[in-house]
Amino acid sequence: MDLSLTDVTASALANALRDRFTTEREFGRAPLAACCLLVLALVGLSGSLGAQAEPPLTPISKRARATLVIPGSADFLVADGHAVWATNEGRIERLDVDHPRPVLTVRIPEPCGAMVVAYGSVWVASCQAASIYRIDRGSGEVTARIPTGLADPQGELSLAAGAGAVWVLSDSQGMLSRVDVARNQVVDRIPVARYSYAAVFGFGSVWVTNTGAGDAVGAGAVQRIDPGTNKVTATVPVGPQPRFLAAGEGGVWTLNQGDGSVSRVDPVTNSVAATIAVGVPGSGGDIATGHGRVWVRASKVLLTTIDPATNRIIERFGPPAGSGAVRVADDAVWVTAHDIHTVWVLKF
Repeated sequence: MDLSLTDVTASALANALRDRFTTEREFGRAPLAACCLLVLALVGLSGSLGAQAEPPLTPISKRARATLVIPGSADFLVADGHAVWATNEGRIERLDVDHPRPVLTVRIPEPCGAMVVAYGSVWVASCQAASIYRIDRGSGEVTARIPTGLADPQGELSLAAGAGAVWVLSDSQGMLSRVDVARNQVVDRIPVARYSYAAVFGFGSVWVTNTGAGDAVGAGAVQRIDPGTNKVTATVPVGPQPRFLAAGEGGVWTLNQGDGSVSRVDPVTNSVAATIAVGVPGSGGDIATGHGRVWVRASKVLLTTIDPATNRIIERFGPPAGSGAVRVADDAVWVTAHDIHTVWVLKF
């Protein structure tokens, strides 16, 4: 009899045990049954074996070192030293925890998606121009605009940087564009699975999420691309509709919008090492790694933290405040809530 006690309720366990024996009398006399009945009693007290009790919501205001009120719609974030850049309406802005207002503003036509900071620059997608803008980190000067196309014209995407390139999903039919940072131009277009929108660089590779069958809730996957060959080297099935992803803390992590779970992909075996039921289904959201945690931003729960050593939820923050983003910058975690024009900074 192969029973996983962490996956069954008391009722399911009882039924399985009864099926193991031929009669009620055998069930009552069997030595195994006596032990299992004790287990059933314990299960009855605790609910279901192995079920994780959800931590209570901690008001984020109690943990925030700073709460910034940013006019407009501050949304996607990228770390830049101790500061961050945030997308906003018609601009991106550099935010610093010691300043109540943005310290630098750069005009960009409809900036969208998660940015990257690399090669001395900030790189951001423009949904209006279907291009990538390169911005000098110090001066805020726009130094290049690279037409690429965008797989998601609504902007729910992310850029990746590594191996001398910036990477963007540029066509919803399955295309990953490689931008050479020395030439500021697209030098390769790599076929990937359809409906791929978000990318991240880590463990020597580019990783992209495939959401499945368009907008339908279906099977999703993560694909791994070797920047040395520009070839897909692995396709890993994960949860339904994976969108945003992060690399770090020992794995590649996807936020699966179909069921609100998080999948952990082991970069050594190219397989799912864990699935964490975070319970935050729906569009939007974000995921990041750092400070020994995985951070999940969603609408249903403002912020959830996962311990990568145990793959268990360790803390939740509230109250809900619509969608937004999360990023780790030095010793702080930044969280946006664009619906209420608020940015929190948590110190660790």
